[in-house]
Amino acid sequence: MNQMKTLILLATLTALFLWLGQLLGGRQGMMLALVMALVMNFGSYWFSDKIVLSMYGAQPVSEADAPELYRIVAGLTQKAGLPMPKIYVIPEEAPNAFATGRNPEHAAVAVTQGLLRLMSREEIEGVLAHELGHVQHRDTLIMTVAATMAGALSHLATMALWFGGGRRSDDGEGGNPIAGLVAVIMAPFAAMLIQMAISRSREFLADEASARTTGNPMALANALKKLEAYKAEAPMTHGSPATAHLFIVNPFTAGGLAGLFSTHPSTQQRIARLEEMARTGGIRPT
Repeated sequence: MNQMKTLILLATLTALFLWLGQLLGGRQGMMLALVMALVMNFGSYWFSDKIVLSMYGAQPVSEADAPELYRIVAGLTQKAGLPMPKIYVIPEEAPNAFATGRNPEHAAVAVTQGLLRLMSREEIEGVLAHELGHVQHRDTLIMTVAATMAGALSHLATMALWFGGGRRSDDGEGGNPIAGLVAVIMAPFAAMLIQMAISRSREFLADEASARTTGNPMALANALKKLEAYKAEAPMTHGSPATAHLFIVNPFTAGGLAGLFSTHPSTQQRIARLEEMARTGGIRPT
């Protein structure tokens, strides 16, 4: 199902690229946008995980580099029946984590130094089991592709500003500032809508997967409480809001109107569901 969603997402983004290209540069702009879309489609499918990991300066670690982290991931993958993913550490004090990769055989999990420093072993297990839940449900491909393509759309909007708002008309007049303004507004808006197309329910399902794998829903519930509390104290210092949906907790959350475009359900909702699971043992079977 997620593979079909990915194809639909890529087709939608290609159409958006062509429309913006035509708006900004006529037929030539549309052809250039087509080339860009084809390159982005190919690159986002095969290399989006590497792009996102490099965006955050994630460093691969081996068992020798981080034996405790490696043992946690190895134990969880064995319980979940998954291949061992690559493990990365992000040099960032904001506690957070994400998973990426086009399938379970090419998956990677990344955690920040802040998460390793602030969380107990049980809480780290809860967070990593959640990320492996995304791998198990094959969420990571569409999530990573959306991050790459949404970022590209935002860059295209920025290009519209620099190039003065569009193509020259046939009678030799200057570029159309209205077309440029529409492109600048619509590209980021379209990117947000695309991110919203990635169902928020995936976070609840990954939370349940964490509870099943660890047998301890409160491990993740307590980790989420810490993540939410530290988000204001230690915000993410670099990165792009286009990648917000990758993380276990949105590190770029803003209030007001931006909250309408949140890529995550509220952390309070997620904690309440996990606490209910702990009270009732109500973890649904796979």
